[in-house]
Amino acid sequence: MPEPTTTHDGFTDPRADLRWGTTSALLADAAARLGTAEAIVDGDVRLTFAGLDAAVTEAARGFLAAGVGKGDRVAVWAPNTARWIVAALGLQRAGGVLVPLNTRFQGTEAAFILRKSRARLLCVVGEFLGRDYPASLAAAAGGPAGGRPYADLPGLEKVVLLDGSAARAPLTTWADFLSAGASVPVAEVEARALGIDPDDLSDMLFTSGTTGNPKGAMCTHGQTLRAYAVWAAVVGLREGDRYLVVNPFFHGFGYKAGWLASLIVGATVLPAKTLDVPEVLRVAREERITVLPGTPTLYQTMLEHPDFSADGVAHLRLAVTGAANVPPALLYRIRDELGFSHIVTGYGLTESCAIVSMCRYDDPLETIAATAGRPLPGLEVSVVDGEGKPVPSGTEGEILVRGYTVMKGYFGEESETAATVDADGRLHTGDIGVIDADGRVRITDRIKDMFIVGGFNAYPAEIEKVLDSFDKVAQSAVVGVPDLRMGEVGAAFVVPRRDTLLDPEEVLEFARANLANYKVPRQVHIVGELPVNAAGKVLKNVLRDRLSRT
Repeated sequence: MPEPTTTHDGFTDPRADLRWGTTSALLADAAARLGTAEAIVDGDVRLTFAGLDAAVTEAARGFLAAGVGKGDRVAVWAPNTARWIVAALGLQRAGGVLVPLNTRFQGTEAAFILRKSRARLLCVVGEFLGRDYPASLAAAAGGPAGGRPYADLPGLEKVVLLDGSAARAPLTTWADFLSAGASVPVAEVEARALGIDPDDLSDMLFTSGTTGNPKGAMCTHGQTLRAYAVWAAVVGLREGDRYLVVNPFFHGFGYKAGWLASLIVGATVLPAKTLDVPEVLRVAREERITVLPGTPTLYQTMLEHPDFSADGVAHLRLAVTGAANVPPALLYRIRDELGFSHIVTGYGLTESCAIVSMCRYDDPLETIAATAGRPLPGLEVSVVDGEGKPVPSGTEGEILVRGYTVMKGYFGEESETAATVDADGRLHTGDIGVIDADGRVRITDRIKDMFIVGGFNAYPAEIEKVLDSFDKVAQSAVVGVPDLRMGEVGAAFVVPRRDTLLDPEEVLEFARANLANYKVPRQVHIVGELPVNAAGKVLKNVLRDRLSRT
């Protein structure tokens, strides 16, 4: 077993890339070490680590029987379930590359990524939240043709139903998929798994696509294992934890910082299909949940839900939040009202295995409220000006990342890759931030979200942080809008606290008292909720579209 390395701040890099190398080897080792301990609890489904390993081998036999070869892309389009995990680990054991699809996608969006990734096989649910996923894909890509399930997706050879949906042409049920795999010897699966290296691709996560077309960021087994073994160490995830994963598996937060990190440390995963607060509270109480990470939007929804109470959350100890700048007021509410003993924040993006920096589990709340923590051990994070030159500590600029988490590139997008990862291997994140004297990262904003008011740069995250500190405000989002005199000005969308009446003028008065005049929004719109994608990010393009239509 390789020797772990200790970082300057006392946290250990377990070097999971050297210890296991692949997700298949990780699972086999977990099964040997943890055996009958619970790996996944999903309703009536309870899988031990040994049981999960056996189920994954059975799935891998199915993928081999379906013709999946090393490096072939296999998509999964489904909500969080135990079978999602089995399918993902099974296709990876067979040498395939996981391509998760957003459960909020329409058929045209799913077809775009299936076509772009050249996926050979799709695992999908028949229905979720009233939507027929295969039917929506057929509407976008045509029906069966030329021996393929969808006419306009000639590279897609087979579609497998993950749930219990009835058989319907041209779809294959999960039971039939596994039956076909029974003809593949287990020794063939073992040989395929042994032929996978740490440098082979494990997954291809497509960027959120809130602007432009989605691009597939390619990551390997080794870099993912190393990153999330370190992640688990710095946030304090540990063996025996019971982790309710409400973040979607198609996102790095639910997949890599969710069930994969749990597998690394030996925690139990409890998948949640949707954010249903009463159901979350029931599961937390009955299953003695200890870990409940989520986006700021998720916690905000819980805290503002009329059915929320502190009952049944006595075992909660660890909250991990990200995906946006976290208002200090919200962090204090998470600690005081949800009862967490440890709260950490972090910063990441799809192109860097979804992780760059993390606060440590023993950081004071003041540090967690103000920063996104220190870079993961082994990563080089720097800040540069508009000309690409390094800036002094505490000076704002673009965040660059170099090291083992940086993607291998965008699939089939050489020019886009070259524009994002330079010749020196530095990932240009497009995020504005500073690194303080203690080496902690603070994200100011996205470059694309910045707007210029009369020659002054205005950063929405800074303005939102102030608005969110107003005791009548639950959440806010600020966008730039055209203005004949100033060029651009800010427009704020504000969600009031529960059972609170809020007038736009009150918000403006508070902003004028706490912000420079050019940062004060010129418009305030009181709304019941903000539009977000399934990863918890506010869809600011939707807000801009609303304004353009008024």
